[in-house]
Amino acid sequence: MLHLDTMLVHGTKPFDPVTGAISTPIYQSATFRHPALGASTGFDYSRAGNPTCAELEKTIAFLEGGKYGLAFASGMGAISALIKLFHPGDHIIVSEDLYGGTFRLFDEFYAHYGFLFSWVDTSDFSRVTATLRSETKAIFIETPSNPMMKVSDIHLCANLIHQHGGYLFVDNTFLSPYLQNPLALGADFVVHSGTKYLAGHNDTVAGFIVHSRDECEDSLRNIQKSEGAMLSPFDAWLVMRGIKTLGVRMERQSANARRIAHYLRGQTKVEKVFYTGFEDHPQYALSLSQARGHSGMVSFYLKDKADVPVILRNVKVILFAESLGGVESLITYPWEQTHNAIPETMRTNAGVNDRLIRLSIGIEDADDLISDLDAAFLSDRK
Repeated sequence: MLHLDTMLVHGTKPFDPVTGAISTPIYQSATFRHPALGASTGFDYSRAGNPTCAELEKTIAFLEGGKYGLAFASGMGAISALIKLFHPGDHIIVSEDLYGGTFRLFDEFYAHYGFLFSWVDTSDFSRVTATLRSETKAIFIETPSNPMMKVSDIHLCANLIHQHGGYLFVDNTFLSPYLQNPLALGADFVVHSGTKYLAGHNDTVAGFIVHSRDECEDSLRNIQKSEGAMLSPFDAWLVMRGIKTLGVRMERQSANARRIAHYLRGQTKVEKVFYTGFEDHPQYALSLSQARGHSGMVSFYLKDKADVPVILRNVKVILFAESLGGVESLITYPWEQTHNAIPETMRTNAGVNDRLIRLSIGIEDADDLISDLDAAFLSDRK
């Protein structure tokens, strides 16, 4: 069995069998010639399947240990497809601390179609158990959560929902298959925003579903084809190129994040730091048991809200931008950016207040990142 770093570089097909090309060709074609009536090469129209996209789908399934992989134009497209496996009246338990776009999709759209959602701190398993009811058909968790870095027990959640005939969905965006494989822990479906660590260069948008559920594959393929949320061939190629360096990027980002997290704890303007790699993190032992590392994500509270615009205005190496997981370090203000679609009460209950800053640490030199933060913390408020 090859090591994971080798698997990342070579994928399922290390070269094109026809031309010998090391890089998977970009089949930039909308349609494909039929050899004869009733005959097909396996590809007819790119919305229903494309050779470049198909290779990426095989690769992401391979890395997550799943049987099937589906690529979408965004992570939200992937999540939307999953919800269509259910019917109005079905109940889904969802992590209350999660990406605001996921909340918006569920609350502003699918709730209006009769789907039922309960928002729960899924890092507290007793609350998950207490929320279960006869209509519950799935549990959807982010772990670690965005942006409070809470860790939910994948194995326990899987066992619980399986006892009730439902499915467990895990958003694995923050850790990627390099650091966590939810299917091996009992999850039924893994979703990714491929825009983030998988692609890794802040230059493309993509989403994925990975699973091994034979009974769901035809439905998901039909949803993907019918809704037209297929990933483009060029974007598929960009993600494959990014995956080749996922291991080295994640190692560097994780090491940098560890240094930044400890640095932040020593800053007088910082009240609290959220990082799953701290030994005093409430779910530190759980994190070690189901993941192989902590990625490049760090969040922290400032003591004074007045320092928020000062920090955001004065960082120079770290870029004030939404998204995460790329080679460039980014700083984000969840209150007004990634999580503003979530009602204020729900945000504050989850810990997302107006003093929270989220960092996605990149591959720059850690000393430069610390110097950049030092200068921002020392900046005048004027």
